[in-house]
Amino acid sequence: MSHPVIQTKQTRRKFDKAFKCRAVELWLSSGKAATEVATELGIHAQRLSAWRKRFAPPPPGGEGGGGAKRSAEQLEIENTGLRREVDYLRQQRDILKKTLGILSEPPSSAFNGSTR
Repeated sequence: MSHPVIQTKQTRRKFDKAFKCRAVELWLSSGKAATEVATELGIHAQRLSAWRKRFAPPPPGGEGGGGAKRSAEQLEIENTGLRREVDYLRQQRDILKKTLGILSEPPSSAFNGSTR
């Protein structure tokens, strides 16, 4: 009697270039280990290291003579990520404002606003 083989299909996650660049930038600027940053992002450290090879900015004094200069594409990617973050933070702020407003309202009567 043979046992049936149960196969589970795992969906492969795909990350866009903006996410990869931002992940590498986060890792390099955080001073943390690749494994720690990768865990925070929910990816494998090997993947983060591979992205670094492809998307890390050139070291200062490398090609182009100035490491501080970034391409228009890199700036656009960073700008898009920052806009996304600003939108998220605005939503969080609005939620907190509404919550504070609800908690600051005077309580209604015990009988749902009805008078005797």
